[in-house]
Amino acid sequence: MDKMTRRDSTKPARTGSTIDSILAQWRMARPDLDCRPMAVIGQLWRTSQIAMKAVEANLKHYDLDMAGFDVLLTLRRQDGGEDAGGALTPGDLARDMMLSPPAMTNRIDRLVARGLVERRADPDDRRALRVALTAAGRELADTAVKTHLEVEESLLADLAQHERDDLTRLLARIGQ
Repeated sequence: MDKMTRRDSTKPARTGSTIDSILAQWRMARPDLDCRPMAVIGQLWRTSQIAMKAVEANLKHYDLDMAGFDVLLTLRRQDGGEDAGGALTPGDLARDMMLSPPAMTNRIDRLVARGLVERRADPDDRRALRVALTAAGRELADTAVKTHLEVEESLLADLAQHERDDLTRLLARIGQ
């Protein structure tokens, strides 16, 4: 190895290289490749990690993980009012959340054990069950979604609304 490729072990390794510096390194190493897609995807990953870390830190205040939070919010947004119920079958929940039925069952079991959701007999089909928020689950969902939105707002604070709208529109085009 020559001096140009060997790292000086007395200096700390660089961490947190910017996307621009990574692209510059690739331009030097492989000038035949257009590595600009790395900038977009790299920024998406970086942003996703920042957002997930902030959201997970907020959920720890409620002793929730993303899986449980997702179930609570899915049930809560189905709930049209104080007494509307918002009960869904486990299959409906799984479809709405794009999960397999066994994964949904595990999530429901954990929330039932905490008293946040309950399984109820389906009034239209005695063989089926529906999952609904308990009063404690509804209260937790309402509190957690409020602070969740505050966290998301803080992450987006530097973007004007039209920039947020543009970003949403552009990101929605990926993978269509």
